[in-house]
Amino acid sequence: MRLYHTGSVEIKSPDIYLGRKNADFGQGFYLTPDEDFTIRWAAKDAVINEYELDLTGLEVKRFVRDKEWFDYIFENRRVNDTIKADVVIGPIANDTIYDTLGIISSGFLNPKKAVDLLMIGPEYTQVVIKSEKARGQLSFLGSRRAVENKEQEEALKKEQEEYLSKFAETMEKL
Repeated sequence: MRLYHTGSVEIKSPDIYLGRKNADFGQGFYLTPDEDFTIRWAAKDAVINEYELDLTGLEVKRFVRDKEWFDYIFENRRVNDTIKADVVIGPIANDTIYDTLGIISSGFLNPKKAVDLLMIGPEYTQVVIKSEKARGQLSFLGSRRAVENKEQEEALKKEQEEYLSKFAETMEKL
């Protein structure tokens, strides 16, 4: 599996314990198999690291955008990682997750409506390396600097505008 991680430095040997414990899929090293997504979201001069992951013998948990996925993210946001797997693969919870969870905790939305909000917009995949065993099967292939690309910036801007419009429209119906 070919994977990408964007950051400020080259990362040949990632630390699965560095970073937030309350991220979408709990603590681990976050990557994506979507090179176009990586390039579009990379800031100018960011470092795009490329890896290969051998899934042989690893326990892998896969999610789709549904209530199980939402519940898992909801628990992780409260630092309660309930799934023990070497690798977790599933949709990225777009930035709406922050707003949605705030709305839920206020009692404004039930989980079904929150999941509906999270279905808005394009779906991108994240792969999270959660165990030393999986990290041992992740091979660093190389890195490169992101370059400024006006066409990609415009496409990202359009995608964000469409997302915000659809999100506002859906919120008005709730």
